[in-house]
Amino acid sequence: MAITNKDKRVRTTNDLELKDKLVAINRVTKVTKGGRTFSFSAIVVVGDEKGIVGWGLGKANEVTTAIAKGVEAAKKNLLKVPIINGTVPHEQVAKFGGAKVYIKPASNGTGLVAGGAMRAVLESAGVRDVLAKSKGSSNPHNLVKATINALCEMRDAYMVAQNRGVNLEKVFNG
Repeated sequence: MAITNKDKRVRTTNDLELKDKLVAINRVTKVTKGGRTFSFSAIVVVGDEKGIVGWGLGKANEVTTAIAKGVEAAKKNLLKVPIINGTVPHEQVAKFGGAKVYIKPASNGTGLVAGGAMRAVLESAGVRDVLAKSKGSSNPHNLVKATINALCEMRDAYMVAQNRGVNLEKVFNG
């Protein structure tokens, strides 16, 4: 039985200390009879830097309102991510739209080797040492979603043992 995204959703956000990071702001112009109307969309990532991360998109006529809406949307979309000794448990490749991401665990002291939108997601999740590469589209919306997908598909040894219905020793020793 595979773990789906629904199994990793975080139910309550009351006791979490979430920090938000702004990934990108996009200004949209609509031309009307009365002139140009500007609106803004903001993609935001929130996390507690202890394995919980979420993303949200906010749209409004002002930048601050768009960011606030994005934070609220991100708080409704939180996921639990397995982190072991400050890094991810195994290599993972994921894709969303035209964006492809590759995440690989790194030894202690390596740091967060990732760019742009991937860096914001991994920092919010609490990953300290990782090697990450994005290929294809550099659209921040698709990169955030692909990174979240990659983190959702990760499983640590405890999850594998629970899914197989065996003890932890059997997972490692066969």
